[in-house]
Amino acid sequence: MAVHRHTSRRRRPTIAAPLHRFADLWRKGGGVEDYALSEMRDGHRRSLRRMGSEFEITERTICLDVLPDAFHGFRIVQLTDVHYGVFLPEDMLRQAVQMVNELEPDLVALTGDFVTYSRAYIEPVAEILAGIESRHGAYAVLGNHDFRVGAEQVAGALEERGIEVLRNRHTKLRRRGQILYLAGIDDWNYRPDLGKALRGIPRNASTILLSHNPSIIRAAARANVPLVLSGHTHGGQVNIPLLGNIWGRSPEQLQYKVGWARLGQTQIYVSRGIGTIVVPVRFRCPAEIANLTLEHAS
Repeated sequence: MAVHRHTSRRRRPTIAAPLHRFADLWRKGGGVEDYALSEMRDGHRRSLRRMGSEFEITERTICLDVLPDAFHGFRIVQLTDVHYGVFLPEDMLRQAVQMVNELEPDLVALTGDFVTYSRAYIEPVAEILAGIESRHGAYAVLGNHDFRVGAEQVAGALEERGIEVLRNRHTKLRRRGQILYLAGIDDWNYRPDLGKALRGIPRNASTILLSHNPSIIRAAARANVPLVLSGHTHGGQVNIPLLGNIWGRSPEQLQYKVGWARLGQTQIYVSRGIGTIVVPVRFRCPAEIANLTLEHAS
């Protein structure tokens, strides 16, 4: 039903902390980015970049039962967990935007965590993301870090540059007289309102839900949402052989936390994202730009 292709260019990673310490910092939302842009020297940026990985483009076909004919072949590029700052500097984000544009998407979905801790990065990240090009525009939802830094400021900066932020509401995408609904909710820990976001959408309509946190999957399945796009997990970011990552190591533990999954009639894709937190390291878990093609289930 679904096919995918991976292409990647990787650099040798470095593990900077034991797994248990990394997991503890992660769950507490640890970070070091509470400073101005000017305080990060170029040499330090380059050393951090070497510890990361190049972006991997994941291509996947997602088959939906209720997809309107006009949207067969509709291509969505998902960019998530940017965490713009010292761990992902300007040149890397501009590279990601260029890669998105080269995919010539019909729509770009930005699923949260544009910044980590510093407000100094809000305007710059919005300015760079304004360079995204797609036929039906770019739409965003906010992540937990965006709320910690300043939800109104992040949303405002994106909106000013033509990126529509869906905060517990939906919009209609129109193509050849047919409609695809696109809904978005606030982060899981900051009063998401799925009912409000879906209000006015026919129950069996073709709907895509943007949610930073994939924990919405069960509520989305109860509401018969066909497809959810999420991020937040970074895919674990550091995946150690035998030990796994902070989310676990078994398929059951990792379900709904990375990649494609299904719950009832609801499908979800959880992107690993392009940024990092706590430590500027990805190990056996490369940064990801997801290129998703919608097709009829038949």
